Amino acid sequence: MDETDRAILRELQQNARLSSDDLGARVGVSRSSAQRRVQILRETGVIGKEIAVVDTRHVALITFVVEVELERERVDLLDEFRRSMLKLEEVQQCYYVTGHTDFILVVMARDMASYEQFTRRVFTENPNIRRFHTNVVVDQVKVGLSVPL
Repeated sequence: MDETDRAILRELQQNARLSSDDLGARVGVSRSSAQRRVQILRETGVIGKEIAVVDTRHVALITFVVEVELERERVDLLDEFRRSMLKLEEVQQCYYVTGHTDFILVVMARDMASYEQFTRRVFTENPNIRRFHTNVVVDQVKVGLSVPL
């Protein structure tokens, strides 16, 4: 990946709907070169998805940041927890971290009652969850989806 590829990725992270002509003009290459490079970036997995980003303030969802501490940290139990998080639509992000907690989750729910149902199903009923601590997001000061290149 060279600087032109990085420039293409920076542009596409801001607007994935740019035409090949516009993209090429912005990064200083021809339309065909821009098309070819984007195709290679897709095929190699550098571009994982091209999606619509929904602003949660417009769809009435509450965001929760949850710290999860496991009872036991055996590899099989860590892997089981990871797999379970991948299956949950409410879990937007899941990070295995160092420090006093094992995982940090970003969870979305329609309301507090929905979140409570989620916590009972996912945390309270799981014997390997030692504790979880929830922070409710009051204001989204910055939500970044762009990778600094």
